[in-house]
Amino acid sequence: MKLIITTAALVLGGSVLVAPPAATPPTHSGAVQESRTPDVIFVPTPPEVVEAMLDMAQIKDGDVLYDLGSGDGRIPIAAVKRAKVKATGIDIDPQRIAEANANAKAQGVADRVTFKQADLFTSDFSDASVITLYLLDTLNEKLRPKLLAELKPGTRIVSHAFRMGEWEPEAERDVNGRMVYFWRVPAKGEKPKGL
Repeated sequence: MKLIITTAALVLGGSVLVAPPAATPPTHSGAVQESRTPDVIFVPTPPEVVEAMLDMAQIKDGDVLYDLGSGDGRIPIAAVKRAKVKATGIDIDPQRIAEANANAKAQGVADRVTFKQADLFTSDFSDASVITLYLLDTLNEKLRPKLLAELKPGTRIVSHAFRMGEWEPEAERDVNGRMVYFWRVPAKGEKPKGL
């Protein structure tokens, strides 16, 4: 499958990410509007990959999961069905947010999962214990400094298909020909492996 990216917006396998805006006008309240829309197709993450991602992240009761570029919400929904976690999906596309909320309602977990329309580069997910994503290598690399600077040591990061540049994963798994990668945010002062 070939994807052509026509702007800085990206939708991949249940994920949406938009590069930081040059100048997005503020609303009357001073908040930045998230009105940009992606220009590429949405490709859902296969269920077996979702399960493998949650397995690798070792999801457990009490975790705080953020799915960055949550698409139709399948990863946060699966997480709350698996354990007592606080799960939030972030996506810039209002259509995907509506779809995710409808899916959560249809699966009876709408009261246990949250979906936010927002830009990943300006969102606060510093309380996460688990981050899941399905973005391009280049976008993971752009996001990497934010992840390393803002997340607590020990936070687990799982990516479907794409790596984090030179930051070497602690583990990787082939799921029917699709790769899943795992990292853990290192202790303060400890250099990430490969960087």
